[in-house]
Amino acid sequence: MANEVNLNRLAVFVALVRAGSFTAAAEQLGLTKAMVSQHLAKLERELGVTLLLRSTRRMSLTEAGISFHIDCMRLLADAEAAIERVGGNRDTPSGTLRITTSTDYGMAVVAPALASFCQLHPQVQVDLVIGDRINDLIAERFDLAIRVGWLRDSSMHAARLGSFRQLAVAAPAYLSEHGTPRRPEDLAAHGWIAMSVLATPLRWTFVSSGGKRRSVRMRQVAQANNAAAVRAMVLAGAGVAVLPDYLAEEDIRSGRLMALLAQYRLPEGGIHAVYPGKQPPAKVRSFIDHLREQLARN
Repeated sequence: MANEVNLNRLAVFVALVRAGSFTAAAEQLGLTKAMVSQHLAKLERELGVTLLLRSTRRMSLTEAGISFHIDCMRLLADAEAAIERVGGNRDTPSGTLRITTSTDYGMAVVAPALASFCQLHPQVQVDLVIGDRINDLIAERFDLAIRVGWLRDSSMHAARLGSFRQLAVAAPAYLSEHGTPRRPEDLAAHGWIAMSVLATPLRWTFVSSGGKRRSVRMRQVAQANNAAAVRAMVLAGAGVAVLPDYLAEEDIRSGRLMALLAQYRLPEGGIHAVYPGKQPPAKVRSFIDHLREQLARN
């Protein structure tokens, strides 16, 4: 029977009881008196019971009508509360923000940004999962992924947050022993620490200020599947590598690493927020905006 009942008629029934007459209910609902009467008649037919007894001067609820009215009031109150909660989630950041990103970017950028975000939005709890595997956002119930590099084809929605530069770097002690490369071609004679997860970890293309492209194949001495591990080996003097600016710039400023071939550019990578669904909740939208602001300041 429940599948046959038009639930919209419940609101009409409650409004009719509250108003006390068909005329008053029609005015409150913006309907005609005949339409209110039709709604009640159809509801009684769908339920198979009489809810309301009426004469030319008055109307009164039956025993079934009294019980049904109490249940309808509760149902409508629950529905209004649910709508209010959904609206609150839409406009106010709250709940748990479950987010995934890569290990190196998560430690260097996302975790500090989440810390300041939580201070601004104390109603949000954070669940950060870092790793170098591409997670299934829907199957693993993630609200958001921050992905660095070049996006794969996906059915997910993505917002570009910014970009990062790639820098060829080496430790001063290594350069003191092996010499400083002056041209891209010089790198072929140096020991190269490769990022194994890249499509072509040993071939890099450098672009001069005039737009001239120079591709070089490197000689590998070590590899790692994580940029933070590559950085550690470079800092230890194991060789030359390419690192993203968010990992290398502090080391360059402090003198722990030297930037090489500054007159040349390497391909820039993108930073994207990836999320399921067309309308992400407020907690997701707010963190995307917050991270974009943090990146713009750096």
